[in-house]
Amino acid sequence: MSNIECKVVEISPLTEHVAKVLLKPTEPVVFIAGQYIELVISENDKRPFSIANSPLDNEYIELHIGAAMSDEWTSAALNHIKNNSVVYLKGPSGNAGLRDNDNRPIILLAGGTGFSYTKSIADTLLKQNHQQQIYFYWGLRNTTAAYQLEYWLEKHNELDNFHFIPVIETANADWQGRSGLVINAVLEDFENLADYHIYCAGRFEMVGKARDEFVKKGLNVDHIFADAFAFI
Repeated sequence: MSNIECKVVEISPLTEHVAKVLLKPTEPVVFIAGQYIELVISENDKRPFSIANSPLDNEYIELHIGAAMSDEWTSAALNHIKNNSVVYLKGPSGNAGLRDNDNRPIILLAGGTGFSYTKSIADTLLKQNHQQQIYFYWGLRNTTAAYQLEYWLEKHNELDNFHFIPVIETANADWQGRSGLVINAVLEDFENLADYHIYCAGRFEMVGKARDEFVKKGLNVDHIFADAFAFI
């Protein structure tokens, strides 16, 4: 698989510690919602990031990259993009993309910047006018880590079958939404998960715990999708 040449179009802050990167490939990249792409730093250094945009709108590749200086792995990737007008990608890759003809009700579960994975799937489901119930949970440590809430809450209020539930682990007094751990929020909201497909992204320990807890609630283990499962 040859590398994909991309022009760096935009680098903009989403939060103090997360940047939005917009790349324009020489030709549109064909991918499945929920797949990831690898940023080629060098021949032996390729770093995976979920594609944040929908494959139905693939003129650009959108990435959400952690920008905290304390995270050397992501900050080095972001600096590589900042220091080059043209970068190279490899892929797409990943086996946790949106399933074709997925008519079951869907739960999207993201922790932190795992949001980019679930955003791609949510965008695609809405663009395709899927009619099943869709529950989009996003777990964050605090409110300063949140972004694009207004857009997704607007969709939540506009569509009868789309439910956006941000969950803040350490909420301040001004937060009016759900608080606590995002996995617990799902467990509180559903008595039985046997009929659902679940798409999950975040830290490996969170994804592993989600699988274990949701199976206890009746979920078929073959109906939860996450690329983290290849490593845990």
